[in-house]
Amino acid sequence: MDIGVFIPIGNNGWLISETAPQYMPSFELNKQIVQKAERYGFDFALSMIKLRGFGGKTEFWEHNLESFTLMAGLAAVTSKINVFATAATLTLPPAIVARMASTIDSIAPGRFGINLVTGWQKAEYDQMGLWPGEGHYANRYDYLAEYATVLKGLMETGVSDFKGQYFQMNDCRVSPRPTPGVKIICAGSSDEGLAFTAKYADYSFALGKGTNTPTAFASVNQRLEAAKAETGRDVAAYILFMIIADESDEGALAKWELYRNGADQEALKWLTNQAAPNAQGGTSNTNTTQLAAPESAVNLNMGTLVGSYERVAQMLDEVAEVPGTAGVLLVFDDFVQGVEDFGARIQPKMKSRQHVGA
Repeated sequence: MDIGVFIPIGNNGWLISETAPQYMPSFELNKQIVQKAERYGFDFALSMIKLRGFGGKTEFWEHNLESFTLMAGLAAVTSKINVFATAATLTLPPAIVARMASTIDSIAPGRFGINLVTGWQKAEYDQMGLWPGEGHYANRYDYLAEYATVLKGLMETGVSDFKGQYFQMNDCRVSPRPTPGVKIICAGSSDEGLAFTAKYADYSFALGKGTNTPTAFASVNQRLEAAKAETGRDVAAYILFMIIADESDEGALAKWELYRNGADQEALKWLTNQAAPNAQGGTSNTNTTQLAAPESAVNLNMGTLVGSYERVAQMLDEVAEVPGTAGVLLVFDDFVQGVEDFGARIQPKMKSRQHVGA
């Protein structure tokens, strides 16, 4: 099973809590995390893009780096690990993304990939005058399909004359082209998102579900398999989990309770309000809907594995056994220590990672 790290490009990582570790994003922090991940044999590192946060006492995600420039820097200080940047497709034309991909590929040949996101939080784009209107919630994957067609065409052939509803290309050129096979990621888990992924992407990212329920995401894999059957393409499924580990189950659970008790309620309210239009826009089963659900929004409702190092290793092996699972994308409460603990104390106990040496 492949292992990736979802690096903290935004402040405080993925815990919306006053009692969780509080920190600002920086290149140095992310360099330390990714270089450590590379030493422990992680397969890839992915950064998101966020253009407006949720406020609150913790100013959650109000402070963010930019994804492509960060990953270019990390590409230059690593040698083996794959690096993925996220394109906010409402802000970056596909021809510019193709040229940036070629540039980063020249830094790290064959190690760069792109995560495409449609954009769901109106405030991110409206602040720049780039929000296309409420119809985007229903039509965003039509837009993304055209975007991906132009982007892939430019990276593969260096030229595009595509004519569609959203993009009109006129002998558009990109040279030099990146190394063949730049991978495309999509994190959509709605039926529309999975249909897009099965047609245009190489990797699908979905959220794990619940606390210490490592196989609860299995239905998403099943839905992806159905979508792949329509296209005949091979798309790998990667699942996002938060790891909260300690010497004992009791120690890990104590940390988890501390974080939950310190939830930044003001930031969580903002998140819920921002996510509501997307949930009402005709797209079902979205990651956004899960992220903002009230059950455990303190960590954005992602699947959470809480326990001793041995227990977390066992649960990750359970994840690996779910049919269709190619790997996991991990976040940690404390990223530097978390990657260290994973590499030194969790990974050696995993049957699904016995092929990897530190």
